[in-house]
Formats: sequence, structure tokens, C-alpha cells
Amino acid sequence: MRLRFLVSLLAGIALASSLHAQELAKIKGVVELFTSQGCASCPPADAAFEKLIRQGDVVALAYHVDYWNYLGWNDTMGSKENTARQYAYARTLGRSGVYTPQAIINGRDHLNGANLDAINLKIDDFQRQGKGLTVPVNAAMKGDELEIKIGAGQGRANVVVAYFDKEQQVSPKAGENNGQQITYLHAVSDIETVGMWDGKGMNIVLPANVMDKAGRRGLAVLLQSSTPSGDPAAIIGATVLTIGTDG
Repeated sequence: MRLRFLVSLLAGIALASSLHAQELAKIKGVVELFTSQGCASCPPADAAFEKLIRQGDVVALAYHVDYWNYLGWNDTMGSKENTARQYAYARTLGRSGVYTPQAIINGRDHLNGANLDAINLKIDDFQRQGKGLTVPVNAAMKGDELEIKIGAGQGRANVVVAYFDKEQQVSPKAGENNGQQITYLHAVSDIETVGMWDGKGMNIVLPANVMDKAGRRGLAVLLQSSTPSGDPAAIIGATVLTIGTDG
């Protein structure tokens, strides 16, 4: 993850596709699913994750890990960076290990990623407890620019951008899911910190061509605090932006 402050106007390639952003009022929380194409327990969680996205009221991101590759199938979306993020959450949550499918809710707690009812209940509980998304965040494409607007609030946090592919279909040819055809949504391919928020409203401008890399058809902006060691912690604001006519 590299720090990147870009606030001046930079040339980029205009995106002709229509863009769709979830309204802040509709977004209740953030769910980060740690999954793997080589994990026999993961397809039910991947299916639940799709339903979560279709709800339209959650920022949902899937991180494919690489530690199940030894079972015979190398996850085509897996990366050591995704695995490192999961272990960082384990440290934040005081856990000694990780598992799949694991869903991290608002950076504050974890659940089995296949339990959709429990995930939604946890999101609602956090809202009632004041641990939901309390800071308005918006992202929109304007010509050659990606503009991120963050409102005022309490505390300090990193402005984190996670880039993802909207949808891919994969048919593992080996391992525990051999022969299945599985649809994967919102698989994160890259994540970076683009600024720091100190409680005051702010704007950050990125060039539109940050979306030009292969597989990037959407992005999420997370306003995320961190532990003293730099591990990810509570998420207090978020939005998501996807490219295409199907939302």
C-alpha cells in the first residue's frame, strides 16, 4: 500500500461508461469477505456475498487469499497483499489466526462469511451502537478526474481506495472446488491510501485513469482508522462506485 496525495488537476482518459454511486443514506456498513477459489467452504459465502451486494445498502469487497493454493488450485485473484490484510485484521481483533470464509464488519468484528442473516444483524447492531458509518463519503467521476468528498466528523482516519473487478466467472480445474463454475463479485485487485482525514471536510482529486488497469471496474473509498502499529481498524465512512450500465 503506497501513500499517494494527488490534489492537482491531472490529465486522464475520460471514461465513456455510465457511473453509478450508492447514496450515503443507503449505505449501512462495510463487509470485507476473505475467500478463496480453493476453499470448499467458500462457495456458500460467495453466494451470500452476491446477495449482500444486490441488497444495495452495503459496501461489499472480496479479498482472495493465497494460502489455500497448496490444495492444487492457484486462486486467479489471490494475492499475498490480500492475505496480509486479513492477518492485519487478526492482530487488530486479537485473534491468533485467520480462516475462510471470514467476513470483517466495519473493521470492528468478524463472522462466518456464509451467514448472511448474522452479517446483516451485526451491521444493524453497529448502527444502533453508534459504530456504523458516521462520516459522509462520496466519489464521482467528473471528466478526467475522480473526485472524493469527505464530510466533517470526529477523529482521524486514512482515506483508503480499494479497486475491484465487478464480476468474473471461474471454473477451478483442480483442488476442492474442481469442476464448479463460480461467479465472483467485487474481487479486490489493489488497495492504496490516498490521503489522511483529521475530522475536517476535505476533497481529494485523482486522475480518472486510475481505473485503466486490467480488472478495475469499480472502487470503494473507505475512511478507516488504524492501530498504533498501522493495522486496519474501524471504518467510519465509505462509498462505492462502479463502471457500466448494470450498476
